[in-house]
Amino acid sequence: MKFFGSSKKREAFGILERILIDLGTIQNSFLQALKKIALNFSVLKSQGILGLVYISEIFVLEILELRGNLDQKLFKMMSKSYTNLLDLASGNFPIMGRERKRLPRVMTVAGVISELDDDNANSVSSDVPSSIVQDRIIIVANQLPVKAKRRPGNKGWSFSWDEDSLLLQLKDGLPEDMEVLYVGSLNVEVDSNEQDDVSQLLLDRFKCVPAFLPADILAKFYHGFCKQHLWPLFHYMLPFSANHGGRFDRTLWEAYVAANKIFSQRVIEVINPEDDYVWIHDYHLMVLPTFLRRRFNRLRMGFFLHSPFPSSEIYRTLPVREEILKALLNSDLIGFHTFDYARHFLSCCSRMLGLEYQSKRGYIGLDYYGRTVGIKIMPVGIHMGQIQSVLKLADKEWRVGELKQKFEGKTVLLGVDDMDIFKGVNLKLLAMEQMLKQHPKWQGKAVLVQIANPARGRGKDLEETQAEIYASIKRINEKYGQNGYEPIVFIDKPVSLSERVAYYTVAECVVVTAVRDGMNLIPYEYIVCRQGNSTSESESESSGPKKSMLVVSEFIGCSPSLSGAIRVNPWNVESTAEAMNEAISMVEPEKQLRHEKHYRYVSTHDVAYWSRSVFQDMERTCKDHFRRRCWGIGLGFGFRVIALDPNFRKLSIDAIVNAYVKSKSRAILLDYDGTVMPQTSINKTPSQEVISLINTLCGDAKNTVFVVSGRGRDSLSKWFSPCKKLGIAAEHGYFVRWSADKDWEVCGQSTDFGWIQIAEPVMKLYTEATDGSSIETKESALVWHHRDADPGFGSSQAKELLDHLESVLANEPVVAKSGQYIVEVKPQGVSKGLVAEKVFTSMHENGKLADFVLCIGDDRSDEDMFEIIDNALKNGVISSTTSVFACTVGQKPSKAKYYLDDPSDVIMMLDALADATDSPPSSDGEIGSP
Repeated sequence: MKFFGSSKKREAFGILERILIDLGTIQNSFLQALKKIALNFSVLKSQGILGLVYISEIFVLEILELRGNLDQKLFKMMSKSYTNLLDLASGNFPIMGRERKRLPRVMTVAGVISELDDDNANSVSSDVPSSIVQDRIIIVANQLPVKAKRRPGNKGWSFSWDEDSLLLQLKDGLPEDMEVLYVGSLNVEVDSNEQDDVSQLLLDRFKCVPAFLPADILAKFYHGFCKQHLWPLFHYMLPFSANHGGRFDRTLWEAYVAANKIFSQRVIEVINPEDDYVWIHDYHLMVLPTFLRRRFNRLRMGFFLHSPFPSSEIYRTLPVREEILKALLNSDLIGFHTFDYARHFLSCCSRMLGLEYQSKRGYIGLDYYGRTVGIKIMPVGIHMGQIQSVLKLADKEWRVGELKQKFEGKTVLLGVDDMDIFKGVNLKLLAMEQMLKQHPKWQGKAVLVQIANPARGRGKDLEETQAEIYASIKRINEKYGQNGYEPIVFIDKPVSLSERVAYYTVAECVVVTAVRDGMNLIPYEYIVCRQGNSTSESESESSGPKKSMLVVSEFIGCSPSLSGAIRVNPWNVESTAEAMNEAISMVEPEKQLRHEKHYRYVSTHDVAYWSRSVFQDMERTCKDHFRRRCWGIGLGFGFRVIALDPNFRKLSIDAIVNAYVKSKSRAILLDYDGTVMPQTSINKTPSQEVISLINTLCGDAKNTVFVVSGRGRDSLSKWFSPCKKLGIAAEHGYFVRWSADKDWEVCGQSTDFGWIQIAEPVMKLYTEATDGSSIETKESALVWHHRDADPGFGSSQAKELLDHLESVLANEPVVAKSGQYIVEVKPQGVSKGLVAEKVFTSMHENGKLADFVLCIGDDRSDEDMFEIIDNALKNGVISSTTSVFACTVGQKPSKAKYYLDDPSDVIMMLDALADATDSPPSSDGEIGSP
C-alpha cells in the first residue's frame, strides 16, 4: 500500500494495512474494497464514503454491496479512528432513511452520554438519553420471566410474572436500590402489528424489553442450532451420522448469529453503557458479548452458562469453536456451576487460543489482550421464600393426606425429570426393575413415582427415548405388579410446584439418574420440603425428626455440593439398584444426619446467595474499566478489545525522531527475536535492511548501539559481522562485546558449570517423558522447550520440572526460571537488565551521560531492561531530563510506557531514526553466514 501525506496519516494507514493482513477468511472483494477506502482517504473525506452492507452479519462477511453516500458529518464521526473504519466495514453505521421505532429509556433524569477519553476512547455512546442516578443491570436471556396469554375473543394480551423463573428470583441477591431491566423473547408469537404496543406495555409494567424473532430465524435458531447442535454437544453427544444427531448446518449457525444480533439491538436501544451492567444467560446467547463489546468497549458485562461445558475433546469438534470462545471472552466475567465445567472451558482456551489462566488470591482469570476475564464457579440455588410459601399451602392445594392414604404401607421413591434424552429416565426404570429382582422383599412395597415434565425439544431421538420409557413401564408393571399395586407410577403431564411439594412430602428418597445435566435443583427442593416449614401448623410438618435420602448421578451439577447423597454412575444399572436399596434401607439416625448436613448447605446457598456472589465478582472484575484505555480491533468474531494502562501508548515516530535529533548522547538497546526479527520467521538471519539500518545508527558518534539477545554469541557475531561498531550482549548478557574489535567479556558471577551435570539428566528425563519437548544447550545455560508438546501436559510437566530443578540445584550458583513454553537454568546475576545498567554506567563514567534512551524488546526477559531504566533515573546514572523510550513489541501489559505493534513497526521506526542520523554509515557489507 502506498503511503502519502503527513506522518500521522502514514501511521494510520499502516495500522489499517496490518489489520488487513489478518483477514484470511474474508473474500478478496472485501479486501479490495477496504484497500480502496484507505487509498482514497483524502478524496473520501471531502466527498463522503461508500458504506459496506452486512448481508449475513459478522460470521460471513463475504457478500458486499455498495450503498448511498453518507454526508460529511457522518464520515467524520465514523473515521475518527481506524476502529470506526472497521465498524463501518462490518455494518455498524446509522440506518439511513426510515428508522424503526425505538423504545424509550427507563430513566428519571435526562442526560447526554459523552465520550470518555476524547479521541482515545472508542466506546460508542448510546443513542438515547441516559439516567445517571443509579446503577442498573440488564438481564438478557432467551426468554423473559413473564407469562403471556391471549385475552378472550382474541382481544389483546395479558401478562404476568413467571414466579418459577430464575431470572425473576435472582433479583433477591442484587442491591436493593438497583434497577433491573429484562431483555428476552416471549414464548408466544405476537403479530407484527401488535409488537410495538406489546413492547410498550411490557416496558411500562414489567421493565421488560421483548426481542421478536422472525419465524424462520426462530426455528433455525432455537430448534435448529441451539437444540440440534449446542445442546447435544454440550451434553457429550456427537453427530456421528446424519441420522444420529445431524450434521453441522451452516445456515443454522447464521440464524443463531442473526438472532443474537436482534437481541443486541434490543439491548442497545435501552442501555446506558456508562452506568449499566449487562448479565447474559445461557448457551442461546453465547455470541451476544461480541455484538455488545463492538458497540461499547467499556461495557460491564457478565455471562453465565447454565448447561455443562464439555471437555476440549468434545468441544473441539464444533466447526465454529473458536468463534464462540472468542465471543465469550468479550465478557468480563464468565460463570459456571462447577469447577469441571470451568476447567473444560479453560482447557479449550489453552488448546485452541493459547491462553493460560492464572489464579490469584482465590480468583481465576484469563489475560486476554490486556483485559482480565474473570472465571466464576458458583452453583445456583433455589428460592427459599417460594418453597416456604408453597409449604404453607401444600395441604390445602394438594391434599397430602390422600397421597399418604394412597401409598399407605408403601415406600415411595420419587423421580422428577423433563422428558429429555439426557435425563436417564429409562436407566432409572431399569435400576428399579433390578432392585425388585435382587431384593424381592421390596416387591409389593416399593413404588417409583416418576413425574415427567413435557419435553422442551423435539426430534427422532426424543421419540425413541419416549417409546423406550413407555415399553419399560409396561414390562415392569406387568412383571411385578399385583392387585392394587404397580411398582411404577408414571405422571406425564405438567406438575406445579405445589403438587411436587406434596410428592416430596411422602417420598422416602429422590432418585436422579441424568447422564448429563447442568445443575438440576430437584434434590434441593426435596431437602427443603422434607425439612418442612417452621411456622406451619400442619401436624405432618411439625412433628418427628427430619430426614431425606438422595441417590444422584455423579454427572449432574449439584452432585459435588451434596456430599451426603449416594452418588452413582447411572449407566451402571446394578450399582444404581443397590444404591436405591441402600437409601431406603438405611437406619433412621443416619438419614437424619445426612439430611441436616444437606439442609444447612441448601438453606444458606440459595438463589440470592448465588446472584449476590456473581454480581460482586462482576463488580470486582470491572472496577478498572473506566481507568484504562480501551479500543477494539479485528473483524467478525476476531473482534476483541485492547485494554491498557492510561499511561501506556503507542510510540509516536514523530516524537522519538524529534527527541533523537535534539540529543547529544544516545543509548539504543535492541532485542533480536520478536523485535527486529519476527518470531514466526524460519530463517533467523537478519535482512540486509536491518544490517544497513544498524550500521547507519552505529556510524553516528553520538550513538551507543547494542543488540541484547538470548541467542548464543557465535550466531550473533556471524549475523552482525558487517556491523563493526555494534555492541552485542549474548545469552541474556552472560557474554558482552562492545564492538567487533573488542574481546568478549564474561559478566556472570561464576564460571563453574558443574551444575550442568546435575541439571541436564533431569531435563533429559522430562524430555523422554514429554513428547514434543526438547533441550537447547547454550554456553552458559540450559533451556527446556515444550512449545510443540500437548499444551496441558507440557505446562504440567514444566511446573514439575521447575520444582525438580529448584530442589536439586538449591546449593548451586544458578537460577531456574519458567518462561513462555520454556524452563531455563542460567547462572545467577545474569539478565538483560544488568546489560542495560552496564551500558548506562559506562557512558556515565566516560563523560557521556545519556540524554536519549531507546530500549525495545518483546518478551518477559526484556522487562528487566525496562525496570533498570527507572532505577538508573533514580540513581542519577542517566539524567532526569533524559528522553526515555522504553518500548515493548505488541499491545500487552508491560513495564514499558510505549508499544509498537510488530517487528515491521520497529523497522519503520529505526528507518526514521536512520534518516535523522547526521553521519553516514561507517561501513556496509554482506550479511554474515548463519
